[in-house]
Amino acid sequence: MSPAGTRPARPDDVEAVVRLVHELATYERAAHECRLTGEQLHAALFGPDPVAGALVAVTGQDQVVGCAIWFRTFSTWEGVAGMHLEDLYVAAEHRGGGHGFRLLAALAAECARRGWARLEWNVLDWNAPAIGFYRAIGAGPNEGWTTYRLTGAPLTELAARG
Repeated sequence: MSPAGTRPARPDDVEAVVRLVHELATYERAAHECRLTGEQLHAALFGPDPVAGALVAVTGQDQVVGCAIWFRTFSTWEGVAGMHLEDLYVAAEHRGGGHGFRLLAALAAECARRGWARLEWNVLDWNAPAIGFYRAIGAGPNEGWTTYRLTGAPLTELAARG
């Protein structure tokens, strides 16, 4: 039996991570928007052109109970890469055991190891438990900035005009 901790996701973790992402979508009241499949996540993480990275939180029995999915960004002002945390989620029955903290600490360590300047993520305004957790580790909102997104028909329509 190994201690609980974090490790890079492996191909055999994909289905567990997909399940956790769907649980996150349900928690965020957007289950109907989550279409992630195992094939998509496997290609994103382990395909010939990986576009994302993932860490998993595991129990002492190596059961996947949480995940952090991220992708690389670039800051023109800093002149170096950074990391955008797309999803951080720990299954409800495993919260409070330090898994979320360990996942974020491992991501911060990876940024430091690579010389990256930023670790950023978004949080829903109503998610008070997450906001409290993030503030407790020293993170704060990017005041004065609002995230914009093109998706669906507006994305397609703009692309057609280009």
